[in-house]
Amino acid sequence: MKRIAIFASGSGSNAEKICEYFSGRQDVEVSLILTNNPQAGVITRARKLHIPVVIFDRKTFYESERILQLLQNDKVDLIVLAGFMMLIPEFLVKGFPGKMVNIHPALLPKYGGKGMYGHFVHEAVVEANDTESGITIHFVNEHYDEGNIIFQATCEVTETDSADDVARKVQVLEHQYYPAIIDEIISKSAF
Repeated sequence: MKRIAIFASGSGSNAEKICEYFSGRQDVEVSLILTNNPQAGVITRARKLHIPVVIFDRKTFYESERILQLLQNDKVDLIVLAGFMMLIPEFLVKGFPGKMVNIHPALLPKYGGKGMYGHFVHEAVVEANDTESGITIHFVNEHYDEGNIIFQATCEVTETDSADDVARKVQVLEHQYYPAIIDEIISKSAF
């Protein structure tokens, strides 16, 4: 049984889709959901799905190895970031080399880096008059949005699209592709 831990900071729609995708599987399970936001909607979603939730603060995340030890003790095979807003500390990246993935709501390398998340990304796409946007699934390293790209999918952006319109189109891609790409990563990996 391969074990997935999901980190999320917000509503948790991607986390829920991933959990639903692997629900009932005998070979893969989401064993933990972790969040830095005690008000995050992902907590309610996780509890509804009967998945344990760990809530932590900034100091615990950056100044101790408690989260790393928790993940190791839980025998986590893959860490999945799904709307997680904090930079992953180097010791955690090194503790799970090649075993941590993220989804970004744009076509990297455009619109990545510190401060480029959620609505800020979609607003930048619209302001630049881009004709397409999409998602990028990538491995995580010590820098925002710079890990090796695993997969990208695109959607059209029209002249009349608002940032909200782009966000809706991108979320459709996230829900469609992220769980399946995670499944592919797990099936191709030797962990």
